[in-house]
Amino acid sequence: MQGFVISVARLSVWLVVLSIIFVPLERLYARTPAKWVRPQIGNDLFYYFFTSLVPAALLALPLALVAKLVALIVPAGLHAWVHQLPVWAAIVAGLVVADIGSYWGHRLSHEWPLLWRFHALHHSAEHIDYLVNGRAHPLDIIWVRMCGLVPVYILGLGSTAGAGPIVPAIIAIVGTLASFFVHANVRWRFGVLEWLVATPAFHHWHHSKHDHINRNYAATFPWIDAMFGTLYLPKQFPADYGIPDPVPTTIVGQMIAPFAAAPVPERTR
Repeated sequence: MQGFVISVARLSVWLVVLSIIFVPLERLYARTPAKWVRPQIGNDLFYYFFTSLVPAALLALPLALVAKLVALIVPAGLHAWVHQLPVWAAIVAGLVVADIGSYWGHRLSHEWPLLWRFHALHHSAEHIDYLVNGRAHPLDIIWVRMCGLVPVYILGLGSTAGAGPIVPAIIAIVGTLASFFVHANVRWRFGVLEWLVATPAFHHWHHSKHDHINRNYAATFPWIDAMFGTLYLPKQFPADYGIPDPVPTTIVGQMIAPFAAAPVPERTR
């Protein structure tokens, strides 16, 4: 119980810090008119805490099992070579490998109807800002994170040798910070840098409601989308956000909707 209280307190502090950073920016440089109170903001505040605590707890056991299984199956020579990499090289490799893995997990969440049932919640937001980052079903988060982290462990980039657990830790930190940033309601553009690292313009197109949907799946590196043919990065932002099909507005409804008999229609290309 004490650990839970400490985690909630830590997340509360970070929420204040994030709000101090993003609230003024989203009013000074808003892509769309910003409101102090908008629909679903209460739900998004709940999801900020919920999706920070629950998926992390549920991932601990599967990742431990993956690490044990990898140690038994993957040739020791591969890991021995990886463990000799400089720390900076292991970090860069880990970030790229994790982003490629999560790219495919994310893409499959759009292309497989069963996975889309869980992912639709995140795309139900009709106004994009930094708090929308947390609006997601916990099973959706677990799926995408597993897709990103399992290859890291298979290659030995997440073991206790070599660069050690610093690689998964940095992947988590970079991924978290980038996720809040790319959802921010800001109209900034970054020129050629937008082709190298994810920006709000890049990710906002991923949330487009009608035009050029199912694009820009990468979490950190847009060139991964370019490599797999899903990059779309025009000069303008999308006209609107969300999905045509309704998603329940209550938290309980949003949690149980993916398990309902009638599937949430997948997004068509």
